Amino acid sequence: MDASHRSADTAMDFEGVRIAGKPDQSRWNIHCENGLVGTLTEHESTNDSQADPRLLCPSLCHPHIHLDKCFLLSHPRYADLEIQKGDFQEALSLTNEAKSRFTHEDLMERGRALIEESIGFGVTHMRAFVEVDAVVQLKCLDAGVALKEEFKQRCYVQICVFAQDPIFSYDDKGIQMQGLLRQAVDRPGVEAFGSTPYVEKSKENQSRNIQWTLELALERQLHVDFHMDYNLDPKTDVYTLLALKAAKTLEWPKDRCSKQFRTIVFGHCTRLSLFTKAQWQSLRQEIADLPVSFVGLPTSDIFMMGRPDKEAGGSERVRGTLQVVQMIGEYGLNAAMGINNVGNAFTPQGSCDPLALACLGVGIYQAGTKAEAEILLQCVSTRAKSAIGLGSPDLELQAGQSADFVVFGNATSTESFRRRNSTKDLVYDAGHERVTVFRGRKVSQ
Repeated sequence: MDASHRSADTAMDFEGVRIAGKPDQSRWNIHCENGLVGTLTEHESTNDSQADPRLLCPSLCHPHIHLDKCFLLSHPRYADLEIQKGDFQEALSLTNEAKSRFTHEDLMERGRALIEESIGFGVTHMRAFVEVDAVVQLKCLDAGVALKEEFKQRCYVQICVFAQDPIFSYDDKGIQMQGLLRQAVDRPGVEAFGSTPYVEKSKENQSRNIQWTLELALERQLHVDFHMDYNLDPKTDVYTLLALKAAKTLEWPKDRCSKQFRTIVFGHCTRLSLFTKAQWQSLRQEIADLPVSFVGLPTSDIFMMGRPDKEAGGSERVRGTLQVVQMIGEYGLNAAMGINNVGNAFTPQGSCDPLALACLGVGIYQAGTKAEAEILLQCVSTRAKSAIGLGSPDLELQAGQSADFVVFGNATSTESFRRRNSTKDLVYDAGHERVTVFRGRKVSQ
């Protein structure tokens, strides 16, 4: 896999830095060489002037981002496609119109801007969805693979071939869609495959979508990523449960040390926010030891879900997004947070900064404690990477790991009460002074 690629011989040292996840007042010396953390030792000097005043944490990760649909609302090519209603159907319609205008140059320009801005915020890893369908064909995939190659020394871009359109609910396009997807997943550089079962027009076809997606991913040894159960209707079936049963029947690989190991991710899943405690416990038992992660997408979910009934007065504004902090702390699930879209009709607001998402999570999840801040940081860094098949969910930094960091603050700054000294400082308000390190090399400042 590309994730194991190491840069040429390089060395980088940090002396006396604070590290997120370590005791707040402790200082550490880090020596990085050949893209890895070589040594990690506690800084013992009592002379504070010899210490680096900055705070270092694991680099950030987009576990769920659409590379081809970014910045549609700000690019002049799509200036006429303005939001009028703000609902899901309009977003789908506007995006479909935009897709009919996609060119390779346009996809490269917008995708390059998304990756570049993300690196500036501290992102070194991302799962990037590129759509394949009868309109765009393999156009988005071509651009995605080209961008993966262009940025390979600065950011790991994991390409996920994605079926936003139905795979089976067509009169005459189903065979074409399946053929395109099979062709796409066989392209070099593709590491994941995803689909959207809820766009199918019948329960039977939603089930077929899930089964077909899992079978193809297993056959091609790809990670699988479902956009699933995107509703707030307690009367609807929960297809996440169906997918889990199908994965078990297919004997999905579970051993992380195996070459066949791949993860299963469920994104959105707003329907699960209606679960009772007993239902969460039952879901946990159903998952058992399957390598399953959930990705909450609060900026999109809150914008889209639970629009008020204007005929009834419009005062009820039910919102729904996965309660990732509770899922981790109470039910032992792996969950992460993703940005989903940047600057399009599904998510018009927000930037490429995952820590802005963690900050939002403090309010959404009412998670203001020091321990909860650590979980929120994990959700946009180590847990996000683990969801897409890379590393451990823990913040713990150890020798031998890939040297992927984001460093906050100014190396020459004087002591200030506004300096970020702890994990909760980053989650409450990360600030703008950041250095991004990927495989032991500074890639953005």
